[in-house]
Amino acid sequence: MKLFHSPASCSLSPAIALFEAGFPVELVKVDLRNKTTEHGADYRAINPLGYVPALQLDDGEILVEGPAIVQFIADLAPASGLAPANGTRERYRLQSALAFINSELHKGIGVLFAPGLSDEEKAGMTKRIRFRLDQHEAQWGERTWFVGEGFTVADGYQFVVLNWLQFVGMDLADWPKLAAHGARVRARPAVQAAMKAVGLG
Repeated sequence: MKLFHSPASCSLSPAIALFEAGFPVELVKVDLRNKTTEHGADYRAINPLGYVPALQLDDGEILVEGPAIVQFIADLAPASGLAPANGTRERYRLQSALAFINSELHKGIGVLFAPGLSDEEKAGMTKRIRFRLDQHEAQWGERTWFVGEGFTVADGYQFVVLNWLQFVGMDLADWPKLAAHGARVRARPAVQAAMKAVGLG
């Protein structure tokens, strides 16, 4: 398989899933500003929307959208425990977690990287993000992992997105349970290997 990625982007999430599952993968860096791959190809021919991640399968088919890609990877390696089995309530809990991360954390924090935001807009979005993280922290309880008893693709995705807080003037330490979760994820050998492979190690 071939994963199209950009360092420090959400494409680290499927990279983590691939390394956790033990799959060989070719990593292809994408220049998101110019929409070209490191080999000079037009990335829009791979993903017309122009953003990462995109996963090219062995038969040439392209999958896009991180939450779908990580579930696909997990289903290729069911013994990895990266996702509960399809059709189970636990799988729907995982999908709920991925949807929450995608809509409430990823999109919100990601907006703060947009050029041209006014100070007022940044302040409003920061307030909204902090409110969501306060809620998330309060609901976390005594969990070790986001869903169930073990590491899943939701844990990898949350780790990636909350790691961005340091670049937008927020400190994850303000949410101790989420910070502890992030530290657990970061300590995993496959996560460290994935980060190094995409240029973050």
